[in-house]
Amino acid sequence: MTATPLIRMALRVEQDIFVVRQRGREVAAAVGLEHQDQVRIATALSEVARDLLRTVGGADVVFAVADAPDGRRHLHVDLAPVAPLPDGRYEPESRAVARLVDTLSVLTVERDTVVRMSRRIPATAQTLTTERLAELRAQLGESTPGTAEDELATQNLQLINALDEVRNQRDELARLNEELEQTNRGVMALYQQLTDELEATNQGVVALYAELDEKSAQLRTASESKSRFLANVSHELRAPVTAIIGLARLLGDSASDPLTTEQGRQVELIRTSASDLLALVNELLDLAKAESGRLEPEWAEVDLRAVFGQLRGTLRAVPAAEDVELVVEEPAPPATLRTDEVLLAQVLRNLLHNGLKFTTEGEVRLRAERHGDDWLLTVTDTGPGIPPELHDRVFEEFYQAPGPARVGGTGLGLPYARRLVNLLGGTLELTSSPGRGSTFTVRLPDGT
Repeated sequence: MTATPLIRMALRVEQDIFVVRQRGREVAAAVGLEHQDQVRIATALSEVARDLLRTVGGADVVFAVADAPDGRRHLHVDLAPVAPLPDGRYEPESRAVARLVDTLSVLTVERDTVVRMSRRIPATAQTLTTERLAELRAQLGESTPGTAEDELATQNLQLINALDEVRNQRDELARLNEELEQTNRGVMALYQQLTDELEATNQGVVALYAELDEKSAQLRTASESKSRFLANVSHELRAPVTAIIGLARLLGDSASDPLTTEQGRQVELIRTSASDLLALVNELLDLAKAESGRLEPEWAEVDLRAVFGQLRGTLRAVPAAEDVELVVEEPAPPATLRTDEVLLAQVLRNLLHNGLKFTTEGEVRLRAERHGDDWLLTVTDTGPGIPPELHDRVFEEFYQAPGPARVGGTGLGLPYARRLVNLLGGTLELTSSPGRGSTFTVRLPDGT
């Protein structure tokens, strides 16, 4: 740390204590310390000077400006005792001295033991160039120290100013305490008001929760009643509908009495209508099972290649437009996941059947790919597409999206497929827009 001395002086007699204090204040003012810091360093300097004069008979005092490692400048005051310090240590008689400066320590400078106190020079002070320090050194050297009476008068004036500042601070503190007390009264009133409002709100919330619980119980009861109704109706309708299909097939059999062309057409119409009704009954029964929670997956290691192969074979017989191609891509090995094979095949068959039913040209494609720890099974078609505002509605029971390509159906396939996917621990999402086809994505956890 480089230091530039500004002034040197000797401390030998009681009179010198006043001179050291006065010089300390002058140097502090010259290097740009604020008024309060000038008083602090002058007070600390007079206390240390008095201690050294009493204990070791005096010291040589050097005022200097030093550059610190942090780039800031400090005012150093080194007091080199004229005799060794007791035990090589120095403790000021007043403990408050160390709080008046930034540092107060005993160290060795050029083989001499010195008591050093320092105060950081503010960055807002005038730039202390080499020329400016030389100018300050000359000014300080030419100035004449005042008498002890002058220094006592200055100290008295500083004391009066300090007392006046303390009085002002006391009055300001009293004013702040009064304002704080008023604020506390306001806060307590506001707290009481908020407490009352919160209590009233809590009572309303409790009543609302009670009403919600009641509505939830009613909704559960209604849902259970609906599931039981669907299951009972489906079960009761299945037998007569199956009988109608059997009778229609028997009437159209070549072994029976021959029918006229019109009679054959009407019998076929009866059989077709009964088959559609049976499909609706079966879907209602499946949906009732899923909603009632009686459908439990049978978990096992499933090879997607076998599932895709089965779908590829069975869906070729599904009626579709002549210009529509069914493409079932072979999954890349290893293509296994832990799931229920029957339920998964039912979901994919449902989605593929929907794609073939609503697509008039192009293709319906099934693809499987890994995505992190999940499997993504996508069914993409080149059909008419579904507007974004209807993406949620197509998963509602008995709803079918309107459009020119609308064909027969019950509107239960997609809701049932989503319930099955949720049962398997996955999600079923739709991406579609008019004229761009649709993509249904089944995301399932690997689980292996």
